[in-house]
Amino acid sequence: MTEAHGKSRQQAEIAFSNEQTQFYAKNNAVEELDSVAQARDAKTLRLREARLSKELADRRSATSNLIAKRVKSR
Repeated sequence: MTEAHGKSRQQAEIAFSNEQTQFYAKNNAVEELDSVAQARDAKTLRLREARLSKELADRRSATSNLIAKRVKSR
């Protein structure tokens, strides 16, 4: 069943469609930004853990070297 709509109804439908498209585009943009932020946070966490691990290993190595020097000097 096909109904003919008045010109004002057609304009209203078009305007609504445009608003709806903008709404969904904004949602997609927000989702994309959230995804980028989550990826950045995950990378920051990985890098922080790697840095702390390296610092701990360096500290242990330096301590071992100091102990070895003390033992040799006795």
